[in-house]
Amino acid sequence: MKYRKLGRTDLDVSLIGLGTMTWGLQNTQAEGFEQMDYALGQGINFFDTAEMYAIPPTETTYGTTESIIGNWFASRSTREKVILASKITGPGLSWIRDGKSINRENIIKAVEGSLRRLQTDYIDLYQLHWPNRGSYHFGQIWDFSPEFDAQAEEANFIEILRTFQELIQAGKIRHIGLSNETAWGVSKWLQLSEKYDLPRMASIQNEYSLLCRHFEPDLSEIALHEDCGLLAWSPLTRGLLSGKYLNGSRPEGARITIETRPEHRVLPQTDEAIKAYIKLAKQHNLDVCQMALAFVHHQSFVTSTLIGATTMKQLKANIDSILIKLDPEVLHGIDKIRRQFPMLF
Repeated sequence: MKYRKLGRTDLDVSLIGLGTMTWGLQNTQAEGFEQMDYALGQGINFFDTAEMYAIPPTETTYGTTESIIGNWFASRSTREKVILASKITGPGLSWIRDGKSINRENIIKAVEGSLRRLQTDYIDLYQLHWPNRGSYHFGQIWDFSPEFDAQAEEANFIEILRTFQELIQAGKIRHIGLSNETAWGVSKWLQLSEKYDLPRMASIQNEYSLLCRHFEPDLSEIALHEDCGLLAWSPLTRGLLSGKYLNGSRPEGARITIETRPEHRVLPQTDEAIKAYIKLAKQHNLDVCQMALAFVHHQSFVTSTLIGATTMKQLKANIDSILIKLDPEVLHGIDKIRRQFPMLF
């Protein structure tokens, strides 16, 4: 396994991080335990979860994944071996604190709930799952309108940072991070941290894959030069890159098959891009999923690639992608396909 520094902290996280959101719905607790055991044995020390998991999010599955991780910690006595990341849910889900915005009161409630479910005294990296003001993520890029009260947002940012400072001083969280943020948002968080001597965002967790490269070029520049690296979620674009959903196919039990929310990534042009990447991988005797993951690992602005799997076969293949170094010919082929299909969704 390879490791990279988490922001300006003293933590070295594995370049492959273990995503957990299927546990409690697609995967049983026993399967989650098996995945964590194997990942830890392969040198993965970074696990990512969130209070709203398991996915798809519902009132009945909310918090289940954290509880499974907590039970594993209790069963295996492994808490000190894992750099644990979780997230507070942003506004909009009625069954989580009535769908209210992220503020001091809700952060404290959320942290206490996560600590209880995770059966731990502290969370290594606590992240804001999405901004109060909204963002262009989750298929909203075509209609995103960045019109908001910047002064009010700044006041909320300061309130949140001061709350995090208190929680860090109390030992309940160690470091903080962002998720599904914009370039303006990341820059403002870093600016306010420096101005008021408050905790600094160590990372940003956004979607990034061969099919989704909204992170480039502006956010990647910030991530690299401001030491606020990317934790790349959905590096296989919800499994689309495997080709298993091509031509309208819906394998039984697969994530998009059971998804209750509209899937904005499934489009004719997406299928065509996937076919091109599969062809490129075959030309170079590569597994397309391992090629896609290796591409994400290759990026200097990436701190960790968050993989998710529903079977041990998938998990093992995803982790083995760390062994693959893409030749210049492969990278050139990826660039050609990207130019042909520059912004799919």
